[in-house]
Amino acid sequence: MTSDNPAGRTFEVLVVGNGVLGLSLGLTLARRGTKVAVLGRTDRPWAASTAAGAMLGTFGEVTSTLIASEQGRAKLDLGVQATRLWDDWLDQLAEDTGEHDDLRCADGTVMLLNSVGVPGIDSANYAAIRKTLDEYKEPYEDIDPAELGWLDPDPLARPLMGMFIPGEHAVDSGRLLARLQSALLKAGGTLLDGFGESLVTEGERITGVRLTSGDTLTAGQVVLAAGAASQTLLDTVPALTGSIPRLCAGVGVSVVARVDPAVPGPTSVLRTPNRAFACGLHLVPRGHGHVYLGATNAIEPEPADVPSIRDATFLLGCALRQLRRDLDTAGIEKIQVGNRPVAFDGFPLVGDAGLDGLWMMTGTYRDGLHLSPLLADEMARRILGDDTRHDLSVFQPVRRPTQAHSRTDVVETAVTHLLATGYEDEWKIPNAWPAVIEAQLRAGFTKFADALDDEFTPPAEILAKAQMNPAFAQQVREYYAASRAAH
Repeated sequence: MTSDNPAGRTFEVLVVGNGVLGLSLGLTLARRGTKVAVLGRTDRPWAASTAAGAMLGTFGEVTSTLIASEQGRAKLDLGVQATRLWDDWLDQLAEDTGEHDDLRCADGTVMLLNSVGVPGIDSANYAAIRKTLDEYKEPYEDIDPAELGWLDPDPLARPLMGMFIPGEHAVDSGRLLARLQSALLKAGGTLLDGFGESLVTEGERITGVRLTSGDTLTAGQVVLAAGAASQTLLDTVPALTGSIPRLCAGVGVSVVARVDPAVPGPTSVLRTPNRAFACGLHLVPRGHGHVYLGATNAIEPEPADVPSIRDATFLLGCALRQLRRDLDTAGIEKIQVGNRPVAFDGFPLVGDAGLDGLWMMTGTYRDGLHLSPLLADEMARRILGDDTRHDLSVFQPVRRPTQAHSRTDVVETAVTHLLATGYEDEWKIPNAWPAVIEAQLRAGFTKFADALDDEFTPPAEILAKAQMNPAFAQQVREYYAASRAAH
């Protein structure tokens, strides 16, 4: 059932956040007979799910930085295990709703190593993807990009190598959200239209959520799964200050384009390795003459609700240059913005949040949708006191800042990625300048990181944003100081 007037309602579990993660958890709990409600504004103004390409990929997301740390390896392994759940997850959704049209919109993924990126990122990440595929014995096939008929990039941006990963598909995120909602309601769950203003406490226990409308929802257990917006609620409980890494937003702009249906389009995801603080450029077929183009990534202190002209024009320029030159004749169906939830140390926040009755299921950055079947089952088990299946200890919310890489390595990553944005944006500078700029960036980032904190260094994209935004830098400093006090 649904409720437009939630005042006075009491639930066993209240899930705050109606994106894919929140709905998946709500559905999993409802299937097990729990009286559960999922809370969120129906327009989802700050969600990541609504703007997602919804690629069900683990290996395509691999970077050399990810596999260089224990925490990154743990996240990778969760992704591999989540991939194995998706067929059954989609089949069960079809059974739950009676809607049997396939939500998959792409058959496998084609990784492209083109001549736009820089060796320290694109080539290194392409090699890391291949290495990880071999380690997990995952099938893939080297292909000649010239044989991909639809692909027609600028000759100076043509792909040099390609590989096809048959096990990494994509779904239509909008249709997935609709089906999850339908399945939740059919399972007996409740959808509530509203926005949480503060957590309600009783002693050292969380007992509910107060809404911006003034109404209060009461629950035995509250789960924060509202992405980057979860920080708003955490900030209302002083006892939690510093005990959990803060969240910021990885703002991403994507475009759904209407293409000529008479021209046979790609049937697989086309993408480059992750690059320049962002996910790689990617195209996801959406059927019926539509393609999804994504996606930018800009770290911001607060979620965004409208796409920026800067990011939209950059993304479209990259698509025209690197994928197909005549995409400029396509129509723009919509320009979307989403907010990936990014913890200040770069890793997920999943599990007990340190106060009785409070849980977190966010901070998943680019991987939340893909991990949703696994995390929904695992969180439901923990909330209901059942046996667990996965070790999530490195991602427990209550922790000191995770330092997965040395300060020197973080600075080098920041320098390389910032320079890469210039090359991808076709900068024109004298031949000797990149080396000069690189030296200046390295010195500047090192000095700034040393001044930011004596012990901790945030991930490269957060370090770069903090250097440019003094208010954000102060947030990072205050978080580190509060974390020391809390731990």
